[in-house]
Amino acid sequence: MSTITPGAVYPINAGGFNTPAGQVAYGGTAYSGTFIPALWSGKLAQKFYAATVFGEIANTDWQGDISGMGDTVIINTIPTINIYNYSVGQNLNYDVPTPSTITLQINKGKYFGVNVNNVLEYQAKPKLMDMFTNDASMQMKMNIDKDVLLGTYNGGAATNSGATAGKVSGSFNLGTDTAPIALTPANILAYITSLSSVLDEANVPETDRWLVLTPVERQILMQSNLAQAQFMGDGSSIMRNGKIGVIDRFTVYVSNLTPRAAAAQNFAGGAQGGALKRHSIVAGHKSGISFASQIAKVESLQNPNDFGNLVRGLNVYGYGVTQPDAIALLLAAN
Repeated sequence: MSTITPGAVYPINAGGFNTPAGQVAYGGTAYSGTFIPALWSGKLAQKFYAATVFGEIANTDWQGDISGMGDTVIINTIPTINIYNYSVGQNLNYDVPTPSTITLQINKGKYFGVNVNNVLEYQAKPKLMDMFTNDASMQMKMNIDKDVLLGTYNGGAATNSGATAGKVSGSFNLGTDTAPIALTPANILAYITSLSSVLDEANVPETDRWLVLTPVERQILMQSNLAQAQFMGDGSSIMRNGKIGVIDRFTVYVSNLTPRAAAAQNFAGGAQGGALKRHSIVAGHKSGISFASQIAKVESLQNPNDFGNLVRGLNVYGYGVTQPDAIALLLAAN
């Protein structure tokens, strides 16, 4: 355990700490507190999941199966049970359920590193752990949410997107790359219910459904005929995970990290002729995406080039669309 203990206060840049000639006095934030890797790691993980959108909309059933980057998690899917007609006296058929498997690769990682200089211990603010974990979790959120949203937005079934969406009817226009939907206060609710109907036609359960909008769609919703009371909920949630309420069985989240594409480009930035400026609006069920993340290591070590300690942490994760029928995509015009 490495301990950072506040001593007498030396007011840096406040007239009581002499800066050597030719050097600029430190103007950043000073820190204090006690560093305990195991506690710090758990606290960071807790705050990370409270902030991330994918901690809410994806299932994390395989979280405990990760020990490090490069791990492979084997997911057994539920087999389909056949239903037969029955008549009195007939011989009964018995199936042998054979579940298929899905491989979830833990092949991505993000890290942070912080230099805590010994001099700063004397100009310290309390709650080192809270300061670091709050900021590290938010930075992890922004990086990993963006990565996962880009990697899964178009992973749904082909019948759950496009101009003829709907597994049964094919009658829902959810926009295309060349003809994205222009959302307005007059039509946004109709398109949200279209996404809901597309999931209905795919026999997706009504519970645990979610919808991720951008801040622009949230503003459009606020101008629609939907009563503002629909948006009343946990007053602090939107500051953390973007949750704004429930609409037509969807728990609605707002994220500024949803994939966007420029005109004549695809979502990865490559050339795509005829495409217009657009962004994704994704709806689904919590079974649709499997997401696993773990703070693999948080440690402190002596700074070899200066006085003080280096604090660094590694977060490994992986994700995948495990139920394509449970993901629907609407392409909206920017």
